[in-house]
Amino acid sequence: MAESLPLEILTYILSFLPLSDQKEASLVSRAWYYAAQNALREPGLTSLDLSGCSELADGALLAVSRGLRHLQRLRLRKLQRLTDAGCTALGGLHELQSLDMAECCLVSGRELAQALGSVRGAPPPLASLSLAYCSSLKDTSVFSLIRALGPSLRVLDLSSCVALTNRSLQAICTYLTPLSVLRLAWCKELRDWGLLGLGEPSEEPAQGSQPHPELEHQASGPAAAPSPQPQGPSLLMLRALQELDLTACSKLTDASLAKVLRFPRLRHLSLSLLPALTDEGLVAVARGCPSLERLALSHCGLLSDEGWAQAASSWPRLQHLNLSSCSQLTEQTLDSIGQACKQIQMLDVAMCPGISMAAVRRFQAQLPQVTCIQSRFVGGADLTLTL
Repeated sequence: MAESLPLEILTYILSFLPLSDQKEASLVSRAWYYAAQNALREPGLTSLDLSGCSELADGALLAVSRGLRHLQRLRLRKLQRLTDAGCTALGGLHELQSLDMAECCLVSGRELAQALGSVRGAPPPLASLSLAYCSSLKDTSVFSLIRALGPSLRVLDLSSCVALTNRSLQAICTYLTPLSVLRLAWCKELRDWGLLGLGEPSEEPAQGSQPHPELEHQASGPAAAPSPQPQGPSLLMLRALQELDLTACSKLTDASLAKVLRFPRLRHLSLSLLPALTDEGLVAVARGCPSLERLALSHCGLLSDEGWAQAASSWPRLQHLNLSSCSQLTEQTLDSIGQACKQIQMLDVAMCPGISMAAVRRFQAQLPQVTCIQSRFVGGADLTLTL
């Protein structure tokens, strides 16, 4: 029956299929082949997902840019053969709003910046850009990209771009102030002085001393000397932030986090795997970010019941909370959360040796709206026997 359909109708039907299914359909017959080819060239197509099509290389991106001029959303995740040369084709997509190139490990960003900057007139109205896991990305490429991007950018994901430093962060804070989502997980070279907008240390400090002595004052509490004035852009300039991910930025400490995490509109925050985060930093974050709905603090081993006793009351909107592998927490923290965070729906306390299953059951009985509690290996379970 499908053979009797007009080519235009068959093309329209195939245009709704993923690219992989269109390729399969093209093998059915000559009519289906032509319909599949037409579907690929459908001029009105605005969204295309080529993620995981590992056989695609630079030529595919060139074909896309020539045949789909009205694309608004393009996903190219895990295209391992895509290189900088292919990125030059993106300059032809003048209406592109969302670009996902995560895990394109051969892309360094240089040609992408040139392509976006070569658009005649205003740059594309790009609102979302993901270059997560692009391990070749360097500070210089980020500088070029920032200059090429327009003021419409709201979401930037640079997670696991491990070579990036404070220079990239300060450039972001200077030129991308409208950002609402910033993901920098596993950017391990970020340091306190970068978040604070301080100048880069001119030389390596002597053993046992800090490159910025003023950071010692910041970490020692309100009774210490007044905070130094920023010499450059700090994270505080991103006033519109609603989501921030600093997971595994392991060189960050209370010295910066307590000062810059002051975002009244922030809803999602991840500070997991920050070994230097203490109760003092937790309380400061709670006061500075009172609108949090999702919070991840897994593997923060210095957090204690005392810190949560002070912080919990600042987060009445909290719905998702991850405290897995926080080794000092006990059921007292569950009591603090249960009394203050009445909207909590998901809680992860897995691998918390100080919290028992009995305490978890009491917590869930007090808050029936909690739909998920991750509690594997609580109470110091013997993992060798369990596994």
